[in-house]
Amino acid sequence: MQTLIRAFVHLLLLCSLPALAATKIHTVNLGSVKKVPYLAADVAREDKTDEAGTLKVRPLLVDTKLKEWTTGEIHEVTERTFVVRRVLHINDTLPGEKSAHWVWQPGPWLLVDRTSGHVSALHLPDFDASVSEVSWYRDYGAYCGVKTTARSGGLVADVWQIGGRKAALQKVIGKWPQDERIRPVCATPLWQREPMRVTLKPTDGPAMSFDVVGTSTALIEDGDAEDN
Repeated sequence: MQTLIRAFVHLLLLCSLPALAATKIHTVNLGSVKKVPYLAADVAREDKTDEAGTLKVRPLLVDTKLKEWTTGEIHEVTERTFVVRRVLHINDTLPGEKSAHWVWQPGPWLLVDRTSGHVSALHLPDFDASVSEVSWYRDYGAYCGVKTTARSGGLVADVWQIGGRKAALQKVIGKWPQDERIRPVCATPLWQREPMRVTLKPTDGPAMSFDVVGTSTALIEDGDAEDN
């Protein structure tokens, strides 16, 4: 009898191992802030050195290992996921230069899952890292983007939902490129809750408000697809 009990307990332990492995919780943290040299990508060093400055960056750590460098504040989407902007460390060395030259530049946005530790890049329509500043509300991001096609090009008002296949809003609101290279190209978008509405204002133009239809989330968090 004792042999049968031990065999049964052993079988239960073996069956529980996959479940224990599947529920492993990862640790996701942002490290300490440090300042790095920064120069806007479209600013010539010899012409506008006064626009050079510093950028505050923080490491994104998953299980204490460096995953990405980030900048700015995070936006909590759900209790387990958040978005944060990535920073790129780019090789700026010209052909023929003997000494290496590296520059820091703000890049795309990242979606981070605290439970799985998964980090994925968000591909926002018309997003231009040198122009676009995203304002988040729920799982929606509003920003001014750039469309470079011949017929429908220009400065674009964009609203995009995480998990969506296309923009919830996409409307040309100005010319691009701008003759005077105004920066920033748009004020920070302003959100309203009910009805869901966003206001975008080009720096050299009037403010425009747009209703955002549909409030259900399109975000599928890691593991949700397998649970359904």
